[in-house]
Amino acid sequence: MDTFQSDADQPEHGHSLAAARQAAGPVCVLGLGLIGGSLLRCLDAGTAAIPAAAANTGTAAAAAASPPPRAFGWNRSPATVDAARAAGHDASADLPATLERARAEDALVVVGVPMPAVASVLAEVARIHPGAQLTDVVSVKGPVRDAVRAAGLAAGYVGSHPMAGTNSTGWSATDPELFAGSRWVITSDGGGAESTWRRVAALGSSTGSRLVTLPADEHDRAVARISHLPHVLAEALAIAGDAGGDAALALGAGSFRDGTRVAGTPPDLVRAICEPNAAALEVALAEAVEELGASLEQLRRTGSLGDLVDRGSAGRAAFEARQGDAGEAPQEITIGAPGWLDAAVAAGRRGREISVAF
Repeated sequence: MDTFQSDADQPEHGHSLAAARQAAGPVCVLGLGLIGGSLLRCLDAGTAAIPAAAANTGTAAAAAASPPPRAFGWNRSPATVDAARAAGHDASADLPATLERARAEDALVVVGVPMPAVASVLAEVARIHPGAQLTDVVSVKGPVRDAVRAAGLAAGYVGSHPMAGTNSTGWSATDPELFAGSRWVITSDGGGAESTWRRVAALGSSTGSRLVTLPADEHDRAVARISHLPHVLAEALAIAGDAGGDAALALGAGSFRDGTRVAGTPPDLVRAICEPNAAALEVALAEAVEELGASLEQLRRTGSLGDLVDRGSAGRAAFEARQGDAGEAPQEITIGAPGWLDAAVAAGRRGREISVAF
């Protein structure tokens, strides 16, 4: 079973993760690919840490009275389920049975399948567990929100998106520490009650992520620029390099490798990530094409790239300034207090994280 290696010398941090894990309650993860599988592994690692954290903080008796919550998952592939079970995790290839269990255990249901499969999974949730407290970890939020509404599940839904990933896929690529230190977006317009919002916030916090709140459509416009557009540009760069033939590819080094890293993602997954966000991606891609076109014209006329390089350097510096602990301190949010959700959204629009006590 996985454990969080980084918590051994950080008992206070370990306790906060354990408190969040307890607050999230039982969790049912539907889809055990890179994100869903990493989440299941992370949750199991966090659950295993609860007794130790309780002992370190003098709350062992309380922990014994409240057993650590369970996490379990479903995947349509029996091979994936077998791999998860072999690693000590609770997994099934039977979706109806998994949802029946989620209903019986009052588990927070996390939809972690690719966007093309979301509607069919939601239909099963609506059929078997229509009162579910529900979230998702899909990379686009507006279409999922709309699908949830169409399935009649909006009353229990709060969307989320962990801003973490790699260009690898499947259970073999999962990592229990994938989310540590990353942003975890929680949407403000899912329709779920405060109790669901609290559980989703606890879920994100229990992974070691940093919480950010945005409306779904604003999230989608943002990720079109910083996630989906980079996929498209990486594909174009890989095509350009390949067009140079064997010599060009043999000489490819750091800049080409880093610039094309996400082009190594399976094409079907890239389409599933990017195409549901087509409207926002179209705007971002058109702007990028315009920038490149202007630079090309300048290069033809003067031999200079113009201000593309200067402005690009400034954009990179702005990005680096927002990473790590360089931004504002997290906005403390008390769920249920007057104006709490508006305050969380206002912080998110400034790129500021929120802090929620559990």
